[in-house]
Amino acid sequence: MMADVIVVIILVLIIGSAVAYLVRAKRSGVKCVGCPAGGSCSGSRKVKKKKLAGTVIGKKTIQISGMTCSHCVMSVTDSLNRIDGVRAEVNLSKGNAVVSYDRDIDDNILKSAVEKAGFKVDSIHA
Repeated sequence: MMADVIVVIILVLIIGSAVAYLVRAKRSGVKCVGCPAGGSCSGSRKVKKKKLAGTVIGKKTIQISGMTCSHCVMSVTDSLNRIDGVRAEVNLSKGNAVVSYDRDIDDNILKSAVEKAGFKVDSIHA
């Protein structure tokens, strides 16, 4: 019985601390609580649109799990755009990236780039 009371008290303290942290963070202007950028990610940073050297020969859509903010979008976009022959447009609300390419690109290369940015690829389809 006493152990149950102690567990409940500990849970209340943990939950209370978490709520207090969230409230303080939002009041201080943090846009994205829990963001890898420390909450300072900004949707105002424009991701520069990459130009491909050749003509676009195809597009693939990559479904991605784990993106929660514009900082995540920028990370995935930058990682995919480092691949020669690839131009990526990442959409946070849809949880995907549409990749245009001017040469054959193996799906494993795309998957590796997304995972390198710290996210999970759910599927890749043309």
